[in-house]
Formats: sequence, C-alpha cells, structure tokens
Amino acid sequence: MSGAMLELILMATLDTLYMVGISGLVAAALGVPLGVLLYVTRPGQILARPALNGILGIVTNIGRSIPFIILMVAIIPFTRLVVGSSIGTNAAIVPLTIAAIPFVARLVEGALNEVSPGLIEAAQSMGATPYQIITKVLLPEARGGIITGLTITVVTLVSYSAMAGAVGGGGLGDLGIRYGYNRFNPVVMLITVAILVVMVQGFQSLGDTLVRKADHK
Repeated sequence: MSGAMLELILMATLDTLYMVGISGLVAAALGVPLGVLLYVTRPGQILARPALNGILGIVTNIGRSIPFIILMVAIIPFTRLVVGSSIGTNAAIVPLTIAAIPFVARLVEGALNEVSPGLIEAAQSMGATPYQIITKVLLPEARGGIITGLTITVVTLVSYSAMAGAVGGGGLGDLGIRYGYNRFNPVVMLITVAILVVMVQGFQSLGDTLVRKADHK
C-alpha cells in the first residue's frame, strides 16, 4: 500500500473522530437537559407540565423516527445555512448532531427512571427545590446510566458517520466508498471496517470504565 493511501486513511480516521467528537459533545450538551425536562415535566413529577411534556415527547419521537440518510438529505438547506456547504466533515456534523439529540434525551430519561422515587420524596420532605433535586439527587444517582447512554450514542454516531460518507460526508465512510467500493479495492474496504471496529471497541471500553468509576462513587 502506497504512502499516499496510508495518509488518506489517517486523514479519514481523524475526520471521523472529529465528526463523532463534535456532534457527540453538542448532542450531550443539548440532549441531557432535554432528557431531564422530559422526566421532570411528566404528570406527578417535581415540575409537572403535561402539555409541555407532550410537546417535547412528540418532537423527540419525530427526531428519532426519521432514518439518518433521509434526515441528511432533508436538512441540506439548513446545513448549508449553518456551515455554508452540504458536503464535507463540517456539513456532516449538523445532521449527526440533530439525529443524536433526541437519542440522548430518551436514554437520559430512561436512566432517570431508574432513580428511586423514595430519594426524590426524601429530598422534597427536607425542603429541597426542584433545581436541587435535579442536581443533587437525580443526576448523581443516574450518573452511571447517563454515561452508558452517552457511550451508546457515540458508538451509534460512529456508524452514522460512516453512512454520511456515502453522500459526501467525508471520513472513513467516504474513503471506503470512493477508494474501496468504487475502485474494487477490497483491502481498503477491510482496513476501513477494521478501523471502525477498533474505534467502536475503544469508545465502548472507555464508556464501561467511566461507568464503573461512577458506580463506585
């Protein structure tokens, strides 16, 4: 394999890590608060707002129901508005983030469901405000589950980023399609798949380690 091809593989790997990293961080920053809102605004919860909860639930479900490849094409005008282009790694970050936010929100909501209602009632009986309950009870108690959810999201983003390569998103998916599939080069395809597998295993191992540390605290 030539040095030029090795350089292309390295750059594609870095592009994939860049796409996954940025979209994962933004999705976590927006998806975690959305997941908390979905939980605390339920009927009977500390900030019960059934109407708001219903609207948030519908929006979240719509976001999760659209296949990623369709989402990429559907929001091309918005992507151009945000980053000035509809192709390349920066353009791929926009649909990756939008796809991940509702995913994160539902996983966070699920993690909060595992928190014992008795802990919330105990905090309320001691006069804790909703903000204090969220920051001192809900989030710390659900920490392990939230980290697990974020790990699942990052692993999913790796596969989504490869899919984005099929429509000019850059990264390993683009490399595999252009230099592996289109040029009938199985070696490039195998290397691309191997790097993606290693990437997923690395993120999963890191997530598992963080969950173990969180559970010990």
